[in-house]
Amino acid sequence: MEKKEQQHKRRVRYKGTHPRNYKEKYKELQPEKYADTIQKVIEKGSTPAGMHISIMVKEILDFLQIQPGQTGLDATLGYGGHTSEMLKCLQAEGHIYALDVDPIEMEKTRERLQKKGYGPEILTIIQKNFADIDQVAEQAGKFDFVLADLGVSSMQIDNPDRGFSYKTDGPLDLRLNPQKGVSAAQRLKEVTQEELEGMLVENSDEPFAEEIARAVMQELKKGNEVSTTTQLRRIIEKALCRVPEKEREEAVKKSCQRTFQALRIDVNSEFEVLEAFLEKLPDVLAEGGRAAILTFHSGEDRLVKKSFKQLCKAGVYREVSTEVIRPSAEECRRNPRARSTKMRWAVKA
Repeated sequence: MEKKEQQHKRRVRYKGTHPRNYKEKYKELQPEKYADTIQKVIEKGSTPAGMHISIMVKEILDFLQIQPGQTGLDATLGYGGHTSEMLKCLQAEGHIYALDVDPIEMEKTRERLQKKGYGPEILTIIQKNFADIDQVAEQAGKFDFVLADLGVSSMQIDNPDRGFSYKTDGPLDLRLNPQKGVSAAQRLKEVTQEELEGMLVENSDEPFAEEIARAVMQELKKGNEVSTTTQLRRIIEKALCRVPEKEREEAVKKSCQRTFQALRIDVNSEFEVLEAFLEKLPDVLAEGGRAAILTFHSGEDRLVKKSFKQLCKAGVYREVSTEVIRPSAEECRRNPRARSTKMRWAVKA
């Protein structure tokens, strides 16, 4: 029998000395193979493509006080960084349940954690929204500790196919689970100008909500598509054309960030999901159980603060954080995406 020659697969070629396109960053997308490159990218204060740097790990572990033999819940698995650190604290005794709605990243994380030695005997990963923590507790029993990191993972933001960032061209999707619900592009076709304006104000405090909503609706009425991230960014640029030139670039950047945030919150029903989670959280915590929540914008933080305060007053929580805990200046330097993070905590009575 003739031996078939195996074709050598050449790496992706790119212009210049460094890859700019997400798919060209072959070294960053293979962290297990190019550890030195990954370290250099992190040291420069950037997040490698396809990765996520966990935020406030020390602060979280200091508060949760995880002991071997305990049962915990990571309500938002993501890249698995927090989960991995919490598993270390268990010292192979106990169990962690971890939830995620993103079927794409969840399986990558499952494989990554299995390679670290965290299999089903100590870690159960479930594709489920954290609004349904009561269903998980029916299976697992009450939890000694719970963590919820409400931020979108970097690997979701950086992948242009997911449509989370205005910086790269891609489909205007923004769904955490791309297999369920409607995309942001479809959502824009369904709302009225008034509804869109309200969405921008309520979800992201957008000061140019009226101008942006009007500009989007004008494009749609003309029969033009608003189906890509670039198309939406250009509409926002056009809507802010009256902003003084020296202020315009920064204004457009911030309005793009807020508009994409507002749409993401809407298509994923993030506030409704968070409210359901906060309502059910005390019932899934064991006596003395500890819960830590990381938020990334004022709307989330207000909901968490209000819930913790009310339930503490009602005697449901023994103690709650009176002030937010922020990441250190050093962490923000190493990981600029940590800057907007706020941590609040509660202890079950």
